[in-house]
Amino acid sequence: MPVAPLPSNEDARLKAVAAYRNLNADSNAVYDDFTKIASYIADVPIALITFVDKDEQIFKSRVGINIDQNSRDVSFCAHAILNPHSTLQVEDATKDLRFADNPLVTDDLKVRFYCGVPLVTTDSFALGTLCVIDKRPRILTKNQTEALEALARRIMNRLEIHKVFEELDKAIHDPKEHNEISTDIDDLTQKLGNLLLKRSDKKEFK
Repeated sequence: MPVAPLPSNEDARLKAVAAYRNLNADSNAVYDDFTKIASYIADVPIALITFVDKDEQIFKSRVGINIDQNSRDVSFCAHAILNPHSTLQVEDATKDLRFADNPLVTDDLKVRFYCGVPLVTTDSFALGTLCVIDKRPRILTKNQTEALEALARRIMNRLEIHKVFEELDKAIHDPKEHNEISTDIDDLTQKLGNLLLKRSDKKEFK
C-alpha cells in the first residue's frame, strides 16, 4: 500500500497542527454541526473534520463512524493535504492504485468514494480536511463540491477565531510586563477583527 509522502513544509505544518489540535473542546458541538451539513450536502453516511498529525489522523468531529482517530499510514487525508488548495476526489478507491489495498477499502469499512477539502491556515499550512466518504463509487456534482469548499473555509475561519480568542485570553492573564501585554493584546485584537470581517464577507460563499 503506497503511503502518502510528507509535505515539503512538514515540520512547520506539524507545529501548526499542534496549535489547533489542542484548542479547548468547549465548542466542538459547532464543528459537529459542520460535519452534519457536509454529510447532507454530499448525501453520504460519513463526514469528518480531521487533523493529520505526525503518526495519526485525529477526528475533531465525525458523523457515521465510531472511532476518534486512525493511523496516518492508511489516511486518505494524508494524500489530500499534499495539494492544500485543491479538493481530492476518489470516485472508486478499489480502482485507485493509492488506495486499492488500503485496509479502509478492503476491510469492514469498505470505503469506495472519498472527497477531502484541505483545511488551510492563513499561513498556508494544511492541517487536515473536511472529508466525506461513501461505501459506493460516485462523484460529486460541481455544486456539491463548491458547497463543501465553502463550508471548509467557514470551518477554518472558525478555528482561526477560536485560536485567537485563546491566545488573547492567555495574553490578558499571563504575568508579563505591561507594555508587552499591551502589544500582544493589540496585535491579537487586530487579528481577531480581521477574521471576524472575513467571516462576514459574502464573497466567502462564492
